[in-house]
Order: sequence, then structure tokens, then C-alpha cells
Amino acid sequence: MSSKVTELEASNAPNIAPPRGTLFVVSSPSGGGKGTIIEHVLECVENLSYSVSYTTRAPRLKEVDGREYFFVSREVFEEMVAAGEFLEWACVHGNLYGTAKNQILAETGSGADIILELDVQGAASVRRLLMDSVSIFILPPSYEVLRERLIARGTDSAEELSIRLRNAPEELSQYSAFDYVIINDEVERAVNQLASIIYAERARCMRQEGLVREVIEKFKSEQNL
Repeated sequence: MSSKVTELEASNAPNIAPPRGTLFVVSSPSGGGKGTIIEHVLECVENLSYSVSYTTRAPRLKEVDGREYFFVSREVFEEMVAAGEFLEWACVHGNLYGTAKNQILAETGSGADIILELDVQGAASVRRLLMDSVSIFILPPSYEVLRERLIARGTDSAEELSIRLRNAPEELSQYSAFDYVIINDEVERAVNQLASIIYAERARCMRQEGLVREVIEKFKSEQNL
């Protein structure tokens, strides 16, 4: 922390809170494309990390433990629930998914932004916690596109595919609970929109209070030279 900020905190001016990162929650129906969009945004937006969730489902082709998810048994997952280790957790399409509390608190507490990929149930749980979070819903352009994407993914059985498509309308109906909606009809455009949302949220006055006060004080001191 700079000496200028230290001096300001010691003065009679209002206290300046240390910088905190923002939690960006991205949701969509299964196959909506949120994973692909997030992957590209992580490559182009600085100071943005990814929260790796825990799940009891089996890894899909090319998925790596600790990268896409931490893959654990139901027994281990339930032990973590009992120990209060999750910020949120839910049962989705028969599998358990949860977000580790420690990673979120550590990242945002250090001033870094973190992006969290959740189903609509998980996003609702985070909103109920009243955290400083920003929620974004990824909307597939049509039922047929969603169906084609799920089939092309090739990771679901016929029964699993049927469940995901059957649940999609209910998930889509919850879009209005989110802060932003991105229609994923073209990946590059959707990536640019998500990056723009992150940059816009970072520019909010409430997220820059400490930095703004520091700049203003520097401006005043230079003006009096």
C-alpha cells in the first residue's frame, strides 16, 4: 500500500477499504456454451482467475482433475458439505456440484476477480448470500442449437441428453434474475460481451473508491505546488 494511502487513512477522511475482487457468476443451461466463453475470456482479461468446482460426476473426455473440476466421490463430497467447506452446492442432473468457500474468499480478499461457472441453482444460492457478485446468463439462441451442441459434445448418454433438454426450459425461464444476459449465437461476440461486462463492472465508482481518492489527493497536492 502506498504511503499516500496510509496518510489518508490516518487523517480524518473516511476510511478507505482495501481493494476487494469481484465474483463473476456465469450460468447457462447445460450445453449453452458458458465453458467455451469463459475459457476465451480468461485468455484476454488480466487479473481474472477461475474457480474450480467440485463434482461427483465422472470426468468427460480430455477433462483433467483440478483443471475443469475436482472429481471426488459422493462420500467425500458429503463430508465436505458436513464440514461447511462449500460456498454453495447443488444436485444437478443427478450429480453433486459445489464451490469451495476458501478459494473464493482468498481470491477476492487479495483484490483479484474470480469467475465462477455455475448452473442456475448455484447462481441463485450465491445471490442469496448477498455477496458482492455479478451474475451473467448465457442464453442459447434456440432449442435446436442447444440440442445440436449437446449432441456434438458427445459426452452424454441418450438418457442424460433427454434430461438436460427437458430441464432447459425451466433454466431459461430464470434469466431475469441475472444482472446481464448474453445471447450466445456467435462465440467471438459473446466473448467480447462478457469481457466488456467485466471491464464495465471494474470501472464502477464503488469498486474504485480507494484508487479514486488516491488520485484526487495526488491531484490536489500537485495543484498546490
